[in-house]
Amino acid sequence: MAKQPEFFDFDFTKYLQDMKIPGVDLDAVVESQKKNVEALTNANRLAFEGMQAVMQRQAELLRQSMEEYAKTAQSMGDMKDPQQAMARQTDMAKQAFERMISNMREMSELMAKSNNEVFELLNKRFSETLEEMKGMMDKAEAAKPAARKPAGSSS
Repeated sequence: MAKQPEFFDFDFTKYLQDMKIPGVDLDAVVESQKKNVEALTNANRLAFEGMQAVMQRQAELLRQSMEEYAKTAQSMGDMKDPQQAMARQTDMAKQAFERMISNMREMSELMAKSNNEVFELLNKRFSETLEEMKGMMDKAEAAKPAARKPAGSSS
């Protein structure tokens, strides 16, 4: 098995902890970033599943359309009267157009639903991240020693 480059052996969290930045809870920062990566992973999974559902539905609609086309072509061959054939073709064209509009609406709704799920997941994580950052800042502020009063001030 090929050896991984040394970069993959680097422990980033240990490096940050060795820096000892005052007032910063590095464990909380690392945990927050793990949650961010997890949220992005879930968002990508949701987006993939949504597109997969759209593609499956499109394939199903295409199959249905082909079956209907084959039936229509067969029934058109049986017609002897040109006026009746023309009326039938017009009616079938109207039905096909209405079905196409309905299918497009369905595909649009499927994609919107998928996009909405992804957006909600990312929005929720973004809000959580802001709250985590606020908590870290509050904690860092509380940990600061009280500022010394300048000499000669009275209070």
